Amino acid sequence: MFILGINAYHADSSAAIFKDGVLIAATEEERFRRIKHWAGFPSQAIEFCLKEAGVSLHEVDHIAIGRDPYAKLGRKIAYLLKNPGGGFNAVKDRLSNAKKVATLEAEFKALDPSIDEKIFKSKIHHVEHHRSHLASAFFASPFNESAILSIDGSGDFTTTMTATGKDNRITVLDSVDFPHSAGLFYTAFTQLLGFPHYGDEYKVMGLAPYGEPKHVEALKDVLLFDSNGLFRLNLKYFRSGKSGIISYGEDHIPVVAPLYSEYMISKFGQPRKKDEPLTQYHKDLGASVQRITELLIFHVLESLQKKTGLKNICIAGGVAQNSVANGKLTRNTAFENIYIPSAGHDAGISMGAALYVYNQILRQPRQAPVYSAYTGSRFSNEEIETYLRSRNIAYRRYPESELYDIVADKLIHAGVVGWFNGRAEFGPRALGARSIIADPRRADAKDLLNSKIKRRESFRPFAPSILKEYVGEYFDVTDEVPFMEKVFPIKKEKQAMLPAVTHVDGTGRLQSVDKLVSPRYYQLIETFRQKTGVPVLLNTSFNENEPIVNSPEHALECFLRTDMDMLVLENCVVTR
Repeated sequence: MFILGINAYHADSSAAIFKDGVLIAATEEERFRRIKHWAGFPSQAIEFCLKEAGVSLHEVDHIAIGRDPYAKLGRKIAYLLKNPGGGFNAVKDRLSNAKKVATLEAEFKALDPSIDEKIFKSKIHHVEHHRSHLASAFFASPFNESAILSIDGSGDFTTTMTATGKDNRITVLDSVDFPHSAGLFYTAFTQLLGFPHYGDEYKVMGLAPYGEPKHVEALKDVLLFDSNGLFRLNLKYFRSGKSGIISYGEDHIPVVAPLYSEYMISKFGQPRKKDEPLTQYHKDLGASVQRITELLIFHVLESLQKKTGLKNICIAGGVAQNSVANGKLTRNTAFENIYIPSAGHDAGISMGAALYVYNQILRQPRQAPVYSAYTGSRFSNEEIETYLRSRNIAYRRYPESELYDIVADKLIHAGVVGWFNGRAEFGPRALGARSIIADPRRADAKDLLNSKIKRRESFRPFAPSILKEYVGEYFDVTDEVPFMEKVFPIKKEKQAMLPAVTHVDGTGRLQSVDKLVSPRYYQLIETFRQKTGVPVLLNTSFNENEPIVNSPEHALECFLRTDMDMLVLENCVVTR
């Protein structure tokens, strides 16, 4: 049985395909189109998934779309009636987008003109946004039974959903409706702090450790914690929905309208201008926004744990990408075990919708848990060599027995390396398949990467990839973190040894590298360990203000326009 899942006409559009409940391929459309957060119909991602599975659209048994235009329709209409003018355009935009989702047959027909639209339509399942998130976390997890949380900006008029999962069933417990949203709260203050683009919230998370959470009490008037374990926004602080929230133009790039109101400005200051320096006030406000968001997540999860009595928790949704909060969950709630998928954000909707159909609707048994994010593009050495020769690029192909020593030596001698290996990752994190790597012991590595390659804000940290067996030796919390989804404190005695990956607050957003899941990346780090005694590499995404590279062409172009010292494409090595 083949099930194709898609996230369409929504930010981070994507596709995933399963065979008998086993994930074959999953990827974001942005990787092909080279436009961050691309939000149209994921035609190239779908074609990639079909090719990887070796099937045509005719042979796909079910198509799961992570959007239900009719979900909470009554509440949408009630919102319209309560907010004439104020809420009309916000809902109108959603309904217009929903109409596209409801008539996807034409898009599939364009991919394969031979399909019968009537037969094809019978294969389509609409899965509500947050149920897709819930499924992406629970059905991919190792837990037979778990509490589940989906929390983000908004999707299908819901912003937060709690549930339990047992075997192949998910039972929804409660939800929070638009416009009351933890994601929109965080985004409003991200904009106020001078980061206006869709997806900029991670910048506030990186900025927060440079400040003190001095404004948490003031923020408690903005984000209101309810006694039922949920929350509301004080809407005085937010702009009305007259011009909508997120819009998608003909270019399919998501644009978020300013969310803050004049009242928020009067209480928290004017929005920071593009070239205005970050003051200590901005840093303190960022720290406060991060802190109250953490407190909110703890509040929701503690209530959920008490209601369910469960010790396992699965989390998805855009707010689940807050790795700083994730790293504190077992120390601030009664949950003991956590699973967060590699694509916890909206790209994971495609995977979750497909799993929901397979397990929840078709009642099929769950398959093995998903611990690998390597579900994207891949290229053989022969394909890479053909491409490099076509560009007249000098290279050398090394055998496995020599490759790791060559790369490790370059890193030890202050080299910055573009590492392109195996299948691309599904999700926003580079996990050693499409990574730029450096020596974490170098105090100047962070500045070098920021100024010459990444060209990004200096306050943003870089992540440590660490061999799984050494996590307890270097971090205060011992846990498996396969998808770089948690931030943990680095042991004080190790911080001076790892200046390039130790954030200003002494933490690191780690990736624990498993030999069975990432054998080549593991071997590279192990070779570096044998030469230096340090089982850690600095790892950042292989890109330069663009989506993560997806092909040898993307990797070579990034290498040529930056100051990387070495490019490794499988076993083919290019040096300057």
